[in-house]
Amino acid sequence: MRFSVASQALCGAVAVSALSVPRFIEKRLRLIDLAQFGSFPTITPEKAHAEAEDLKGIIFGDGPQFDHLTSKLGISNKIPAAAEDVATSSAVVRTCDRNNPSVRYEWRNYSPDDRKAFVNAIKCLMDKPSSGQFQGSQSRYEDIVSVHQQLTPSIHQRAVFLPWHRYYVWAFESLMREECGFDRAFPWWDETLDSGKFAQSSIFTDEYFGPLPGKTSDGKGTCIDSGTFGGLTLHVGPGSGFSDHCLSRAVDESLTGTVTSQFVQDCNSRTSYDDMRGCQELGPHAYGHNGVGAVMAEVQASPGDPVFFLHHLFVDHSFRIWQNGDASRTTTINGCADTNNPCTPITMDYVLHSNGLRPNTTIGAVMDTLGDFLCYRYDY
Repeated sequence: MRFSVASQALCGAVAVSALSVPRFIEKRLRLIDLAQFGSFPTITPEKAHAEAEDLKGIIFGDGPQFDHLTSKLGISNKIPAAAEDVATSSAVVRTCDRNNPSVRYEWRNYSPDDRKAFVNAIKCLMDKPSSGQFQGSQSRYEDIVSVHQQLTPSIHQRAVFLPWHRYYVWAFESLMREECGFDRAFPWWDETLDSGKFAQSSIFTDEYFGPLPGKTSDGKGTCIDSGTFGGLTLHVGPGSGFSDHCLSRAVDESLTGTVTSQFVQDCNSRTSYDDMRGCQELGPHAYGHNGVGAVMAEVQASPGDPVFFLHHLFVDHSFRIWQNGDASRTTTINGCADTNNPCTPITMDYVLHSNGLRPNTTIGAVMDTLGDFLCYRYDY
């Protein structure tokens, strides 16, 4: 398989990897220039810790004990009226049983059979033809990637970041279920348990997502040639372009080592939604992307690496945990909806869309994961 690679520089410098591939092995691998991918902007863990707020007895976690958090305070779990106007798919017209929501299980608690079904469903989307409605896409999976690429300027480094990516993961899940017959619970990845050793996770084995190699001695990434997605050619990206390139990775465990429970907790100590969002987006979220490296470190087309979704399930878990600290966090939001000066304040009626991939909805419909639109929680 041949690959042509654009030499487009994106979003700043790529960090130095803590691991390297020896030269005698490099000769056997297909390598790729990392300069074209760039990286996500970050804040330091030290800054996040220095600005952390008093937790005031808040217990971070999820599980059945949180299922009635909002209902006990008289907060409705119905889809807001604005959402009913835009969420027209029959898939979202339902009532959530808060006693029996869907549960997302951490990868270690997910059976080998379910893990295999999960990656096979993703591969199913990759094997299906594109709908033809999304620029650059050559498969149903790349329809999803193209949506993120095209919307990047309006969904990053602003208040909508967390609810939009929650909606985006829902869109991905719904396509897996409706078009590829996936009928298992959804997984998530607790990256804090693999801090500094992402490459050792069973996620990155040939049975599932393929290996997580380090940057080579001359600073290149490695094309992934084994695992469920081995030999994959990507057509969306890098950046805003559409150049054929391989699925590649280049782990930097010094960056993955910053993705700790302390960093997550420091960000979640913020009482203001937008303060928390900014810390999480530039903190654990950004370091997870940059740590895996190569395609994952590229802001616009990072969903080209399917591990993107396990990573964003981790990010959404952190968001859900923060919301569990106060019931009002499922019914209010603050921050900017745009980059105007002064900006337009974001509201619960702000419409979330995916360029027609899935029905539109509102922030209000996705803020409570136990509401009618989503109806899920995490196993812990």
